[in-house]
Amino acid sequence: MQNFTFSNITKIVFGRGVEERVGREAAQYGRKVLLHYGGGHIVRSGLKARVEASLREAGLEIIELGGVQPNPRLSLVREGIELVRREGIDLILAVGGGSVIDSAKAIAIGVPYDGDVWDFFAGRAQAEESLPLGVVLTIPAAGSESSPSAVITNEDGWLKRGYTAIVMRPKFALLNPELTFSLPAYQTACGVADMTAHILERYFTNEPDVGFSDQLCEAALRGIIQEAPRAIAEPEDYGARANIMWAGTVAHNDLLGMGRIEDWASHGIEHELSAIYDTAHGAGLAIVFPAWMKYVYKHNPARFVQFAVRVFGVEQDFFNPERTILEGIRCLEEFFRRIGLPVRLQEADIPADRLEEMAAKATADGPLGSFVPLEKDDVLAIYQLANA
Repeated sequence: MQNFTFSNITKIVFGRGVEERVGREAAQYGRKVLLHYGGGHIVRSGLKARVEASLREAGLEIIELGGVQPNPRLSLVREGIELVRREGIDLILAVGGGSVIDSAKAIAIGVPYDGDVWDFFAGRAQAEESLPLGVVLTIPAAGSESSPSAVITNEDGWLKRGYTAIVMRPKFALLNPELTFSLPAYQTACGVADMTAHILERYFTNEPDVGFSDQLCEAALRGIIQEAPRAIAEPEDYGARANIMWAGTVAHNDLLGMGRIEDWASHGIEHELSAIYDTAHGAGLAIVFPAWMKYVYKHNPARFVQFAVRVFGVEQDFFNPERTILEGIRCLEEFFRRIGLPVRLQEADIPADRLEEMAAKATADGPLGSFVPLEKDDVLAIYQLANA
């Protein structure tokens, strides 16, 4: 096990009606708030009005910036940075899912920085300070509500890149499972795939002596697999929705990765799909992750056998470990299919004519991943498996 320091500053307030407390939480960080959000859903649902009422009751002034898209765009981040500077904003409040939160994080680190905010995502700079950030979460998926990471898409070249800095952790996050009742089934499923992948990126490690966190990861995966079909079949089942919402947070708040060397190759491979084709991130991960597993499992068969047996209850074939491994991968694909997700490129209407281009872009800055470092030809082979 690796040495580690675990610290997560995000205050999580969880449960029914907690969004009503947003004014009280936000008032601790200043008097002027940028309300950052996506489209019209928070307006139609009445959430935006409730948030604004709470902020005004706390004596806060509100400046708005909507328009965040899935796979959030750099152009809106730059617009937000200029708006925050011009208006003298004290706090950014993200009301939405991972895309809104990631956009808000990028704005928050861009405001005090003298250069272009893309420098952070291009690996040319390190963020040392950030505006305070709060969250009202509406989509359980990315775990961005308490993570130190963000992913932004640069329209110039359609480059989708992630960046991690401790200063980007939100100060507080309000999580009410009732706000997820109206999510479409497909969006719920994409969120489930995202949080599942966040755990798997940590689970597949070369680090020895991590048995305790192995079992934390396995328990989290089993919980998601159990609750996701309920949440989709009965969208107003509070218990199922609450378990999925909390799972999304725990999957990406760093707890499950402590002491481990994480991989993250599958995320890098998927980013090219969503950058070019605007595929939902979770749907892309449901396609990429099983293909990655098929390509790398021979590197450490024992870990893949453990995954199949402990997570999906596959009966272990001691004479033919590969059979156990492939059955575990099949079970993962079947889980994604059962909740309505694609597991092949063609099922998501993604053509196969740009696979080599995507493989080159994914590895332009060097090999992907640590479990098995992947060069361009490896990534191309994984895309081809995802197309098989």
